[in-house]
Amino acid sequence: MTAPFATLAEFRQRLADAPPPDMRAAEDAGARNAQLTKPPGALGRLEEVAIWYASWRGDPRPRIERPQVVVFAGNHGVTARGVSAFPAEVTAQMVGNFRAGGAAINQLAQAAGARMDVVALDLDRPTADFTEEPAMSEDEVVAALAAGWQAVDPEADLLVAGEMGIGNTTSAAALAAALFGGAGGDWVGRGTGVDDAGLARKAAVVDEGLALHPQAKDDPLEALRRLGGRELAAMAGALAAARAHRIPALLDGFICTAAAAVLEKASPGALDHCLAGHLSAEGAHGRLLQALGKAPLLDLGLRLGEGSGAALAMQVLKGALACHSGMSTFAEAGVSGG
Repeated sequence: MTAPFATLAEFRQRLADAPPPDMRAAEDAGARNAQLTKPPGALGRLEEVAIWYASWRGDPRPRIERPQVVVFAGNHGVTARGVSAFPAEVTAQMVGNFRAGGAAINQLAQAAGARMDVVALDLDRPTADFTEEPAMSEDEVVAALAAGWQAVDPEADLLVAGEMGIGNTTSAAALAAALFGGAGGDWVGRGTGVDDAGLARKAAVVDEGLALHPQAKDDPLEALRRLGGRELAAMAGALAAARAHRIPALLDGFICTAAAAVLEKASPGALDHCLAGHLSAEGAHGRLLQALGKAPLLDLGLRLGEGSGAALAMQVLKGALACHSGMSTFAEAGVSGG
């Protein structure tokens, strides 16, 4: 398969060329919503998200029939700094668990009727320690972005991008700080369960990375290259591909949202096809969602990653569309009041 882009400049142009929503479909969906057999606004936010989904699918009466979950896995050189409660070997072990169907995300994807794919990205070759040098070269970050782009099924009608990578909450915190300001202590959380000393190490590592890479504050894609990881870049590539294919997407937790934020900062409006699936219990996820103007669909105290919260939120979106597309209008039902 031919790579969709060969440089960061070409990827940046893909973001600039992203299609807008279909406003005619949105208007028609809104008109249909106004005639459904319910009081105006009675379904609350479900009405809003149904119209949003219709606008991206170009169909005023859509349903979700081909959802896709893709879990990307990568390893991080920064784990050598003691930022995780688990060793890097766990990444590959969990990839095996995903492929065997034994993880939480497998169960949630199955419950949502979603296809699930697992993409492991050079697990035997971790990114560089970003406190010493950029995490990735341009070729490496472009390859990861392209792997994410190509993992998306163009026939899918909803995307969830998940991740697995020991150490990736540290990379996500560094990215968030570079994109939105602040120090490591403002963005790090306990991730896999580090103690107070581990939390302090994470904050210090993020601060070291920010000091070494001042360019990251000026260019979001450089921030991804210098401070991110292969699985974060792949999630960004997948979300960009979803936009190119007009596939709505649900964002997962802190790590996914940090990766997605790169796209929004690089090209404002790049996440208009995305909703926040849930609010994670991880550290500063709420602050990150607020910075992006995204209100989560769920708040259940989850902090697993893997795409689990977004996969669960698929059920909410499916419910919204079942009501929007399946309910009768007042005229169809012969009910007075329409």
